[in-house]
Amino acid sequence: MDAQHLNLIYLIVAAALATFATRFGGYVLITQLKRIPPRLEAALNAVPAAVLTTLVAPAFVYGGFDVAVSMLVAFAIGLRFSTLRMLLVGWAVVMVIRHVVL
Repeated sequence: MDAQHLNLIYLIVAAALATFATRFGGYVLITQLKRIPPRLEAALNAVPAAVLTTLVAPAFVYGGFDVAVSMLVAFAIGLRFSTLRMLLVGWAVVMVIRHVVL
């Protein structure tokens, strides 16, 4: 095994340990509190939106025309219908654009 592969393995192990430490540390911190302070609760409530934005924004900006249009259509459908219907319509839109338009 060469040095480049070994460095990659070290990086993966370090990232896994850091992820475990932050999750375990957060669990220990929360269990030690008798009540969650309002600022901490507000920060924890903001996490899902931050993660979703982190995952969706790069795909929307750099994914191309087909991905951006399908995301906008899926968003509009998701406001009114179920998640499964939103995913199916978004998938169909991106497939139609890729195979018919582009």
